[in-house]
Amino acid sequence: QVQLVESGGGLVQAGGSLRLSCAASGRTFSIYTMAWFRQAPGKEREFVAAINWSRGTTNYADSVKGRFTISRDGTKNTVVLQMNSLKPEDTAVYYCAARRQVITTTPSDYSYWGQGTQVTVSS
Repeated sequence: QVQLVESGGGLVQAGGSLRLSCAASGRTFSIYTMAWFRQAPGKEREFVAAINWSRGTTNYADSVKGRFTISRDGTKNTVVLQMNSLKPEDTAVYYCAARRQVITTTPSDYSYWGQGTQVTVSS
C-alpha cells in the first residue's frame, strides 16, 4: 500500500502563488506515476498535472500549462505542485494520486489518493 498526504493549500488572491506538497509513504518503490487532480463544487474531478517518478517526464492540462509546475524530490518521496498566476477558476480541492503504470489523465486509473487540500483563489 501507498499512503499520500497533501499540504499547502489555502486562500490566495488572483495572480498569486501557492505551493502544494504530497508526501508518499509505504511501498513507494512501486510508484511509477504521481499526479495532481482537482475537483470544484458540482464538477467532476479533473486532471491537473503528472510526473513519471523515475524519469521526471511531465504532463499538464491545457488549462494550467505555463502557470503550474510539477516536480519530485526522490530523496523525500515528495511531489510538489507550484502554482503561479492563479485564477478564480483554479479554486478546488486538490488531490494527489499515484499509480504503478504510465501517466494517464483519467482519475479511475489511479489506485492511491490523498485526502485533498483546499485551494481558494479570490478575485
